[in-house]
Amino acid sequence: MANVADTKLYDILGLSPNASDNELKKAYRKLAKEYHPDKNPNAGDRFKEISFAYEVLSNPEKRELYDRYGEQGLREGCGGGGGMDDIFSHIFGGGLFGFMGGQSRNRNGRRRGEDMVHPLKVNLEDLYNGKATKLQLSKNVLCSSCNGQGGKLGAVQKCTACRGRGMRIMIRQLAPGMVQQMQSVCSDCNGEGEVINEKDRCKKCEGKKVVKEVKILEVHIDKGMKHGQKITFGGEADQAPGVEPGDIVLVLQEKEHETFKREGNDLHMTHKIGLVEALCGFHFTLKHLDGRQIVVRYPPGKVIEPGSIRVVRGEGMPQYRNPFEKGDLYIKFDVQFPENNWISPEKLTELEDLLPVRAEAPNIAADAEEVDLQDYDIGHGSAGGQRREAYNDSSDEESGHHGPGVQCAHQ
Repeated sequence: MANVADTKLYDILGLSPNASDNELKKAYRKLAKEYHPDKNPNAGDRFKEISFAYEVLSNPEKRELYDRYGEQGLREGCGGGGGMDDIFSHIFGGGLFGFMGGQSRNRNGRRRGEDMVHPLKVNLEDLYNGKATKLQLSKNVLCSSCNGQGGKLGAVQKCTACRGRGMRIMIRQLAPGMVQQMQSVCSDCNGEGEVINEKDRCKKCEGKKVVKEVKILEVHIDKGMKHGQKITFGGEADQAPGVEPGDIVLVLQEKEHETFKREGNDLHMTHKIGLVEALCGFHFTLKHLDGRQIVVRYPPGKVIEPGSIRVVRGEGMPQYRNPFEKGDLYIKFDVQFPENNWISPEKLTELEDLLPVRAEAPNIAADAEEVDLQDYDIGHGSAGGQRREAYNDSSDEESGHHGPGVQCAHQ
């Protein structure tokens, strides 16, 4: 529930902090009709207040911020937008300048800079075993020569064009009683809010207050981390005067592995075996992601069907922050059959005696027609289809040369 001192937005709509979403909608519609500039040209400010209050309270996240932290939470969480500064000033007192561009304020009222987000490519071995690596980044730091002032003491002056705000506000009248506020970056100070005489600028940073510095970060990739997971270095982003540095955020990008494919904490792979292995059992060795050689055995007498899947428990990926618990390894078997005429007819008869008995031959009627079963190449399609295409192509050429098709006369 909102604090007593922070119920202004509810008061504007004439509601209590416990109002439901339905009550919010009804109150807004009623007040919006009453104070709309088309009906009430002198109620422009009142209409803005109503619209702003409904915009905040109808958004679950913004409403929760306002209910828990009041105006300050709303300022920090919302960021503001075009025209919202005037409304904040009118309702709460004080503008929103400095909250634009993805920035926010911390509990001490200090602006916070933007985060620096970088992708970090890792292979599956890194995510399985864990890894410590170093990453070199370039970032802005406060100039040590002028302590981030941009020039000698007293050289920095507030921009008179924008009154130190860095933004200029333009008001355009759309209709009687309706105005639109537009803001743009001040051209005199390039949005800095301050100007420095050329002769008084710091020689090292040339009045920019910051210089480029190479930063080396030691990155620890923990076992079991996943694609898209973030590693955050708090306060290591670009520095700027009067601004709390944001974070450097590294986003893990998993490279494709030649053997394994990861799904959650499980690993999947495909293994080729011959027909004799599928029927008579087998064993093969596999190099795992940690360098271990593991032996996979399957006993004689148990048949592996083409495309079947078997599982090795506990040989998948380690769980993040619980690396002694692992997922499973799933192996899909691709059974390779021998080539045509790989065995003599005599041996083939012997082999048939060893295999399971054939199904009983069907009864063939005297008038049955026998056809040939041929090899099929999926890339070339059917012969009948080719004949149809050739026929269609010739028809198209004829119609193209002779214009509209000739109709047959019906008798």
